[in-house]
Amino acid sequence: MTIAVLPEMPAGAGELSVWPSSTTPLPHGDLAVGGVPLTEIADRFGTPAYLLDEGEVRGRCRTYRDSFPDADVLYAAKAFLSRAMVRWVQEEGLGLDVCSAGELELAVTAGFPPDRIVLHGNAKTPQDLAAALRLGVGRIVIDSPSEMARIAAAVGPGGRQKVMVRVVPGVSAGGHDKIRTGTEDQKFGLSLTDGGAQHAITRILGQPRLELTGLHCHIGSQITEVKPYLVALRRMIGLMARVRDAHGVVLPELDMGGGHGVAYRPGEAALDLTALARRLRTELVDGCAAAGLPVPRLAVEPGRAVVGPAGVALYRVLTVKHTGEKVFVAVDGGMSDNPRPALYGVRYAPRLVGRHSAAGPRTATVVGRHCEAGDVLASDVRLPGDVRPGDLLAVPVAGAYQLSMASGYNLVGRPAVVAVHEGTARLLVRRETLEDYRSRDIGI
Repeated sequence: MTIAVLPEMPAGAGELSVWPSSTTPLPHGDLAVGGVPLTEIADRFGTPAYLLDEGEVRGRCRTYRDSFPDADVLYAAKAFLSRAMVRWVQEEGLGLDVCSAGELELAVTAGFPPDRIVLHGNAKTPQDLAAALRLGVGRIVIDSPSEMARIAAAVGPGGRQKVMVRVVPGVSAGGHDKIRTGTEDQKFGLSLTDGGAQHAITRILGQPRLELTGLHCHIGSQITEVKPYLVALRRMIGLMARVRDAHGVVLPELDMGGGHGVAYRPGEAALDLTALARRLRTELVDGCAAAGLPVPRLAVEPGRAVVGPAGVALYRVLTVKHTGEKVFVAVDGGMSDNPRPALYGVRYAPRLVGRHSAAGPRTATVVGRHCEAGDVLASDVRLPGDVRPGDLLAVPVAGAYQLSMASGYNLVGRPAVVAVHEGTARLLVRRETLEDYRSRDIGI
């Protein structure tokens, strides 16, 4: 996908390279995304608010389909899910990767074919597995030995469920220790090193109610280099060859997970999708030829790389506080709608929209409204020196792992989600209200 090159903005306004490709500058310092001014979104739907550029989401889905024409592309629902997102993904030809009965039920009730859905999770509940079997998901990824017996028992006599085994390939990759999942020291998967994966495969092959279709691995998130994927792929091919030699079984599928990194601020690195697709395919073909294996059907699971750059968060400035050498710009959202800076130290590039400023830039920290010192949305960013209460701040690359991780902290309510497309804005998910909290609290 190409990023639009936009006219130069006023000094200190920042760059637009990480914004949706539909972003265009408007008079009076405003921006339009999907043909809709950001100030109009804020005035019409209130703040905080999240907008999703439907065209950007669809374009990124198509880029994946074009880059991986011979593979299954499964959108990772944990990044963000709504009924509209389900429809966009389905219409663009992607499959779906879910992690709970909630994600699964929403997708299926929105019309997504269950046989194109894969269920993940390191600790699937009985409700998760019951929903998966009742609705007929295409694959269940086995993450621990106990799941095999649980799934087989739930399938019942005469039934058969397709499964994959999640393998830990011993590859360290990802933007933070908390999102590196390809090594031995975390909770996901079955180890290649200690033989756990091989033992699980042997047990599954001996269970008539389970059909092992292939192997799965996911090495981490926010990965910006191709090399870790290639290392993991080689180890997965090696395991497939050992399965063939030990059991006479050729596995037809290989899911290499997701974790494809994006740039959150101008100048940051992002994963080169074209290079990833080309080199994965070459390595897969060459590795299988060397091992004497037929080439399995490849799958990848992008989430952030599809929806992250399509989202923009909008906040109103509530206060500006000068404390010593620090300037704190407090907004009407915070860690309840975006916990990622507190969890992973993620850096964003907020921007003043809705007015031009003649003031020079200065360093400020954008903080939220919650009762935590760690409630920081953007540390040490450049904003106009005259930022004041009532101003509108926009934060790009806000589509992934923000609302999906949102909480009810301080009962402030989760923001609305608005879709923009070809000059039209429509509400996808309404704002959470005090009435929602009152109706759930039934005790006395």
